[in-house]
Amino acid sequence: MADNDLGEFLRGRRSGLRPEEVGMASYGTRRVPGLRREGVAVLAGINADYYTCLEQGRERHPSAQVLDALSRALRLDGESAPARRQTDVAGRVRR
Repeated sequence: MADNDLGEFLRGRRSGLRPEEVGMASYGTRRVPGLRREGVAVLAGINADYYTCLEQGRERHPSAQVLDALSRALRLDGESAPARRQTDVAGRVRR
């Protein structure tokens, strides 16, 4: 698979959340908007390097548990269009 739909989706959701929105402290000026990768990993309870691999497309087969944890960390709900997109992307990635 040449494209990285899951990674693009994760980056988009991560950039749309501010640290304050998820109960994390924000220190100093930030160069890019949104959460850092490490912050998402902490919230999801997964390794930061593994999350980076998912976002960069070096890992394309996350488990259902990891996807559920990322959905919670990125504040997705089952009724939102982004959540449905994430589920669709994850299904394609697993094939």
